[in-house]
Amino acid sequence: MKRILICIIWCLTAHANAAISVVDDDGNTVVLSHPAQRIITLAPHLTEMMFAVGAGPRIVGTVTYSDFPAEAKRIPLIGDNLHIDLERVAALKPDLLVVWQHGNASRELDALRQLGIPLFYSEPHDLAQIPDTLTRLGRLAGTDAKAQQVADSMRTQLNNLAARYAHRPNVRVFYQVWDKPLYTLNGKHYVSDVIRLCGGENIFAGLTTTAPVVGVEAVLQENPEAIMTGDLRKEENGLALWKAYPRMLAVQRGNLFAFDPDLLVRPGPRIVDGAAAVCEKLDLARSRREPRK
Repeated sequence: MKRILICIIWCLTAHANAAISVVDDDGNTVVLSHPAQRIITLAPHLTEMMFAVGAGPRIVGTVTYSDFPAEAKRIPLIGDNLHIDLERVAALKPDLLVVWQHGNASRELDALRQLGIPLFYSEPHDLAQIPDTLTRLGRLAGTDAKAQQVADSMRTQLNNLAARYAHRPNVRVFYQVWDKPLYTLNGKHYVSDVIRLCGGENIFAGLTTTAPVVGVEAVLQENPEAIMTGDLRKEENGLALWKAYPRMLAVQRGNLFAFDPDLLVRPGPRIVDGAAAVCEKLDLARSRREPRK
């Protein structure tokens, strides 16, 4: 009996001390000797993700606009997505950096690598990758059970939306990131995945650049049935420019939709709410079609 107890204790100890290994979105293997205790997140959505998987209290530094949940506003700032205070990062003694590969400047990332702190790169391109990222972050933080619960819930909600809107008539959509200059997103961005989920079609899905600049003339030529944006400026959002083109289908039918950017362009758990809002608006656009005679 004594030998059995010793064996059990040894196994538990070995498991507790086992290295943690995950592969990030850049294909790098991130290895930690123990669950991360001092985490720095370098994008607002990554801050949300760490809180979602139960590791929010371990965040010792983050960047501007990391404002959800409310507790995130109390975390010390070490810069923004373009400029990081490397001395401040080093002083905080993190054991894990969670970075947004697309959003963080490459020069800043190169400098962070020199610090020798384990880096996890996040760069989801579709909705399915978001819950997968949650489970990997939970693994790194040692909050596997919580992360799996949140990820499974997110997958279920997304699957329910997909099933509900799978056979709805197609709606051709122009997604507007910004109006000066006029930016959009191609088909490899997760926002396009949201549009597809709702039975829509991104009119510029085929462009090679992730966030290309397009001309007004190109949009007019495509004549989308709906235009949507994550721009919620209080004064006048960027959709106002299209009112000068009343013959455009989206303008004729009043299908100019603005969404909360935090729910749509941050690839975290709340994107489910953003997707539900998009699906509702595309259904509204369908309801505004002229009945067949």
